Amino acid sequence: MSWIRVISLEEATGKLRRIYNKIKGPNDQVDNVLSVHSLRPHTLVGHMNLYKNTLHHSNNTFPNWFLELLGTYTSYINECDYCYKHHFEGMKRFLNDDDKANAIKYHMEQDSMPSVLDTKETALLKYAKRLTLEASTLEENDIKHLRNLGFDDGEILEVNQVVSYFNYANRTVLGLGVNTNDEILGLSPSNKDDESSWNHK
Repeated sequence: MSWIRVISLEEATGKLRRIYNKIKGPNDQVDNVLSVHSLRPHTLVGHMNLYKNTLHHSNNTFPNWFLELLGTYTSYINECDYCYKHHFEGMKRFLNDDDKANAIKYHMEQDSMPSVLDTKETALLKYAKRLTLEASTLEENDIKHLRNLGFDDGEILEVNQVVSYFNYANRTVLGLGVNTNDEILGLSPSNKDDESSWNHK
């Protein structure tokens, strides 16, 4: 599960048990990326708030599949196999087009994403890559370029926050050796209108 001790759902009591009950999914699964916080439940609350509000909130304007793609792509760049596998399955589910999802995966791994995305989508992925690998080189002109393509500042912020969240999640996973053993992949909170609804389906 990870390189540090994790308190399981069966062992959990008090606050941790209440949090686990809010986030568990089928077969009482608590994703390993979340249960790795078990020794500090307050950071689990922080992680879930950030995750739910950046990726699964009703006020987001991009479609779920594209936000999941941003997470999948960021995780691929960071060589975070755990998040790459989970969020590719999430993207595939939201996209509801297995052929397109598999084509995206192929071209992601071949570094040829413009083959399967339009110009505007490709520009956002280029921004995601630079934010992940060379954030200090970004300049105001990079934001102006996205505006010139038709994105408003709220949309740019939305993309920035999803990519930034995944860089946080990737480093949590990679730094603590979290794996996907015995997990159902691609689950996510289903109620986008309730910020406190964390259960995974």
